[in-house]
Amino acid sequence: MEGESKIGISGFAGAAVRLENVSKSFGSVAAVKELNLGIEPGEFITLLGPSGSGKTTTLMMIAGFDYPNAGEIYIDGQPIVAVPPYRRGIGMVFQNYALFPHMTVAENIGFALKQRGIAKAEIAGRVAETLETVRLRGYEGRYPRQLSGGQQQRVALARAIIFKPRVLLMDEPLSALDKKLREELQLEMKHLHRRLGITFIYVTHDQREALVMSDRVAVMNEGRIAQLGSPSELYDRPADRFVASFIGESNFLEGTVLDSRGDAVTVGIAGANVTAISAAPPPAGATVMLAIRPEKLAFRDDDGRHRAGEVNSLAVSVREVSFVGEMHRYTLDIEGGPTLVLKQQHRFAVRPRAAGERASVEWHVNDTLIV
Repeated sequence: MEGESKIGISGFAGAAVRLENVSKSFGSVAAVKELNLGIEPGEFITLLGPSGSGKTTTLMMIAGFDYPNAGEIYIDGQPIVAVPPYRRGIGMVFQNYALFPHMTVAENIGFALKQRGIAKAEIAGRVAETLETVRLRGYEGRYPRQLSGGQQQRVALARAIIFKPRVLLMDEPLSALDKKLREELQLEMKHLHRRLGITFIYVTHDQREALVMSDRVAVMNEGRIAQLGSPSELYDRPADRFVASFIGESNFLEGTVLDSRGDAVTVGIAGANVTAISAAPPPAGATVMLAIRPEKLAFRDDDGRHRAGEVNSLAVSVREVSFVGEMHRYTLDIEGGPTLVLKQQHRFAVRPRAAGERASVEWHVNDTLIV
C-alpha cells in the first residue's frame, strides 16, 4: 500500500510521511533523538507521550516551525526540511485554535484561500462545502466569541482542511474541552478522517484519546519511540514497563523465574507460582517484572470461565474499595507480597467486596506479561 494515495471526498488525498534519523536539540537538551518513523498515506497516527517526550517537537518539525539538527523528513518521497512551512501543503490545527476574533466564521475559514489569491466566488463555494463537512452550516456569519469551545474547534479544523492539504497536523486540539465534549469530538474527528482520506498526525498526552482515534500510535519517551503499533497491540502487548504504565493501568509484580517450557514461564511471587507467556523466556533464576491489567483480574467465585491450568491465582485481602460508577476499584494486599488493583464491573449479580475481606483472585495466563 506504500506509495499509494487514499482518496476521500472532494478530491482529498493522503500523503506518505517519513522521518529518517531526525534529531533536534535545544542547547544541551536533546528533545528528539535519531527518530525514524514511516506514516502510510491516509493513516491516522498519534504521537503519544508525557511532557518532554518529544512529540510536539516532532510535529513542529514536520510542520516546518522547527528545523532538525540532523536527519530528513519526506512527504511522498520528497525531502522537505529545506522547504518553508507555507510551501509544504500541510494543514495545522493548534491547541488554542488561533482564530481571528474580528473575522466571522466564513472569513476565518476562507482566509487561507484569500491569501492564495483564489477568486471570491470559489472561496464562497469551498467555505460552504467545508462548513457542511464539519457540521457548521448556518454559522458562517458568527464571530468566534459567539461560539462554544467545540464549535471553535470545528472552525479551526475547517480552516485547516479547506485548501485540501494532503497532511493534517493537530497539536492537542481537544485539550481545552470538557470530558463529555472531548469524547464526542474524538469520534467526530475519527469519522471525518475516514471521509476525507487525509493523513492525520495527531499529538496528545491523553492515552485514552489516542486509543479511541488512531490507526496506529507512536508512544514516545525521552525523544524516542518506545513502541509503535495499533491501539490493541500497545494495550495487550506493551514492549516495556514504561508503555505498560503509560497506556492504561497495570499491576507490576516482581518475581524470580523458576522454570520455562516452550513459551510458558513459571515465576515465583510471594510464595506462589505464576505462569506467564513469553516468546523469549528468560533463564531460570532471572528476576523479572510481570504486568497484569486490573480489569483482567476477577475474584475466583465470580465466574467459572477458565479451566484449571489456564489461570493464575493469588490469595489476597481487600484493603480498600472505591465505587467509581461503572465499576468498583479494589486495592488488594497479596499475602506476603505487594498490592494489586482489581477493577470489577458494577452489574447485577456481581457481589461487591468489603474492606478487610479475604479472597482469592485469578486471571488468565495469557494476560500475564513479562515487561
